[in-house]
Amino acid sequence: MPANTENIESAYRLAECRYAEIGVDVSAAINKLSSVSISLHCWQGDDVGGFENTGQRLGGGLAVTGNYPGKATTPDELRSDVSHALSLIPGRHRLNLHASYGEFAGTPVDRNEIEPRHFQGWIDWAIESGLGLDFNPTFFAHPLANDGLTLAHPDRAIRDFWIEHGVRSRQIAAQMGSRLKSPCINNVWIPDGYKDTPADRLAPRQRLAASLDTLFAESFDAAVVKDSVECKLFGLGSESYVVGSHEFYLGYAITRRKMLCLDAGHFHPTEVISDKISSTLLYLDELLLHVSRGVRWDSDHVVTMTDELRAIAQELVRGDFLSRVHIGLDFFDASINRIAAWVIGTRNTLKALLAAMLEPLDLLRRAELEKDYTTRLAWMEELKTYPIGAVWDFYCLQNNVPIGTRWMDDVRRYEREVLSKRK
Repeated sequence: MPANTENIESAYRLAECRYAEIGVDVSAAINKLSSVSISLHCWQGDDVGGFENTGQRLGGGLAVTGNYPGKATTPDELRSDVSHALSLIPGRHRLNLHASYGEFAGTPVDRNEIEPRHFQGWIDWAIESGLGLDFNPTFFAHPLANDGLTLAHPDRAIRDFWIEHGVRSRQIAAQMGSRLKSPCINNVWIPDGYKDTPADRLAPRQRLAASLDTLFAESFDAAVVKDSVECKLFGLGSESYVVGSHEFYLGYAITRRKMLCLDAGHFHPTEVISDKISSTLLYLDELLLHVSRGVRWDSDHVVTMTDELRAIAQELVRGDFLSRVHIGLDFFDASINRIAAWVIGTRNTLKALLAAMLEPLDLLRRAELEKDYTTRLAWMEELKTYPIGAVWDFYCLQNNVPIGTRWMDDVRRYEREVLSKRK
């Protein structure tokens, strides 16, 4: 059933008046939201499979559950799925690629041999689609990562292999940023760690720091490529010790002037990244967020409208950090329609940002400065039931994307006509 445009516009006008009563300019909030780009992660579309055909298991603390039919098996299929997801999400966004998603034409190309030409198809597609691209070297699902160590490996030859992979990944990212005229974020995450208690926590971190220094030795214009390092608390197979911990990478990012990546699923179950944003941005120029949803001791679930998602969005808006923070998604769920997972996660992230943009910040800050914490709490709770839904629907209408859950009709049609025909 098509949306009733008149009803949506009428509800929006009422919401606009309601927010105006508390000093919120709804039109300005919508304009602000339209400038936000979310980087969708390619690996949701094929369960982190990639196109190398190595036959390697994921490993490195990564696991995908579920076997929903219709996953992408070729670059063209994956690009088609991403394009369909983007058509159901308001705004202009980006795509985040892993190095294992190159197009190798059936010829084995090892990780230390990848070149920009292997990603030309993605670059051409991004130019045609008007998208920016981000990139990640792939330090897992490879024979030289089977023992859980890469850049921190005690074997110099193995370290050198992975350093070269990281060097080439940065060169690919630079080509993407140059061709697309939009900085490509190249994010380094490694699985290195131990399942049981290590005898030496220091030496692997010394090796990692030295490897990273070599990997990042080549200088690139920040208008072309931006480097990020991603921390983690634990992983499957590295429950007791992760070399690239939060403390390690925070220190590395500050001293080397790199971007730090905070992943919402990489910390202790009761630890949140929303509280880390303002602290890290006191000392770093920029920050990368991987918006995900951890569940107990497992990460990377589809993003839902949790308290933490709302808190992340509030920190970004209240601190005026949107120009300094890059937002990417990172989850992989094969138990539901993969395109729907992208749409649900991205739309929820945008909704959370819109809700934060519709807060009466002057009112809240004044109450706080006056130590009127009662008023502050009362308003924070009252805002949860303000008519953000009417504003969101209007924003979707403006962007010519489906209202409410009507996008599910498009997903089901695509499933019948495209996904169901895949082997």
